[in-house]
Amino acid sequence: MQETSSGPSDHYRRSVLGVPVDVCRDVRAAALGLHARGGGQIVTLNAEMTMAARNDLRLGDAIALADLVIPDGAGVVWALRRQGVFVSRSPGIELARALLAYAETHAWRVALVGSAPEVMARLKEQLAKDFPKLTLAMAVDGYQPASVWEGVEAQLTALKPDLVLVALGLPRQEIWSQRVRQGCPGLWMGVGGSFDVWAGVKTRAPEWMGRLQIEWMYRLFQEPSRWQRMLALPKFAWAVLRGVDKRSS
Repeated sequence: MQETSSGPSDHYRRSVLGVPVDVCRDVRAAALGLHARGGGQIVTLNAEMTMAARNDLRLGDAIALADLVIPDGAGVVWALRRQGVFVSRSPGIELARALLAYAETHAWRVALVGSAPEVMARLKEQLAKDFPKLTLAMAVDGYQPASVWEGVEAQLTALKPDLVLVALGLPRQEIWSQRVRQGCPGLWMGVGGSFDVWAGVKTRAPEWMGRLQIEWMYRLFQEPSRWQRMLALPKFAWAVLRGVDKRSS
């Protein structure tokens, strides 16, 4: 049986179906350690993203180049346990929230990119209540015209924020972050639907569903259009049981 490292920021890299994932004792400590070393990209890996990365070379490369890949989904945790690696699930939404709290108390500059315009408006209002001392250096919704994105990227490069949370959806947020963050300090993290939850537009699954590892059912109830994406879950389980280790070519 393998165990996680004893150091709070130590981690080692494994893979699930050929997609890398990091095993660490404390993901928050690992993220803060990454920031202290000059920053980098954080990816939150679940079964759906794993299957997407096996078929999308750009996404797979972005994950492989990420500095910290945490096991966000129960499926990834299950797959690691089949390898004898025992680690707890680390929801990305919780890590991102913890980093916002740290940012407020340590005068980090934060940038938010993504989600719908109305969500971003509500999110800024809510974060001002939840983290009144947070330094929000930039907040841009994800529905900007194509002609605007070059300016957004240039602004981010000039601002050099300590934390950039990106909600542009899979796979765009990981691929975009990997490209734009080059030469920039700070932590860059894809957060999926976290903005919607923090803004009060959507809610997380009840804790009991998380304990039973059926949060996917709650997300499907909220967004029935996700049913096609959910087909990745049984495919993931079958691939793990078959012992398929390599990404698709």
